[in-house]
Amino acid sequence: MSTLSCKHVLNMRDMTVEDIYLTLDVAKSFKEINERPIKKLPTLRGRTVVNFFLEPSTRTRTSFEIAAKRLSADGVNFAASASATAKGESLVDTAQTLDAMSCDLVVIRHKYAGSPHILTQNMRARIINGGDGKHQHPTQALLDLFTMRERFGKIEGLKVGIVGDIAHSRVAGSLVEGLTMLGAEVTLIAPPTLLPARPDYWGTSVSVSHKIDDVLPELDVLYMLRIQLERIEQAPFPSLREYARLFGVGTERMAKMKPDAIIMHPGPVNRGVELTSEAVDAANNLLLYQVNAGVAVRMALMYLLLGGKPEGISE
Repeated sequence: MSTLSCKHVLNMRDMTVEDIYLTLDVAKSFKEINERPIKKLPTLRGRTVVNFFLEPSTRTRTSFEIAAKRLSADGVNFAASASATAKGESLVDTAQTLDAMSCDLVVIRHKYAGSPHILTQNMRARIINGGDGKHQHPTQALLDLFTMRERFGKIEGLKVGIVGDIAHSRVAGSLVEGLTMLGAEVTLIAPPTLLPARPDYWGTSVSVSHKIDDVLPELDVLYMLRIQLERIEQAPFPSLREYARLFGVGTERMAKMKPDAIIMHPGPVNRGVELTSEAVDAANNLLLYQVNAGVAVRMALMYLLLGGKPEGISE
């Protein structure tokens, strides 16, 4: 049975190109199973999966919960208010406590970058990063790559524009790495105040533009990011209205896109800021497809990390 070369998935660089494609292939099989009337499999029966979320989340947490249930794993959910960390317990002590309970896999979301790594040093369980600060969100990147490959049949050679608050986005941190690993061309589109200090860190396949209209007609994928107001200390632009005028996408800008180009967004959407309601509800907006794909991708990662053997999936 094929497995991942990595023990944990903390960031995209933990995975090889072969690992990424293996995950996408297995996710495709699970997506087909998720379309059946009976979606539950005995794959991870007897395994315990802990969702340890210390930041607010709807899509990611629910997606992981559903993924674990569909694989018949025993799921345990921790929220910030119900965790001993709210009483002052350190993350190390929490990790060691969970380890003493012999859980098999922990999905962690935390406001501080590097928190998932602390778990790997204090637990025997497999760890998946569900988002850590402004650092990484690898499962979001994987479901985005899955969505692009399902639509275009490939990743290599695609022209992807990522628009918005790139400096504060863990989604962008993972997605840019995944896209460049698989041979896509990436353009970061944002005002200078919302770009990282060194965008050249990602290599020559990543370019920068401050004007969305200059690159929009060339893109296969228009990937819109939410403004991370909760992570921004000083105003990086005059107003949300000004930002929407310069970087938001509505019917006028959609008319400039390629006929087969798609719009993507990790959610939640601020309607009227990065996307108008017309753009959110457009036929080429794959936001809800991404949500659906997220369950299959997270099932695939759990399966590959824990070594399950699902019915209906050949080796």
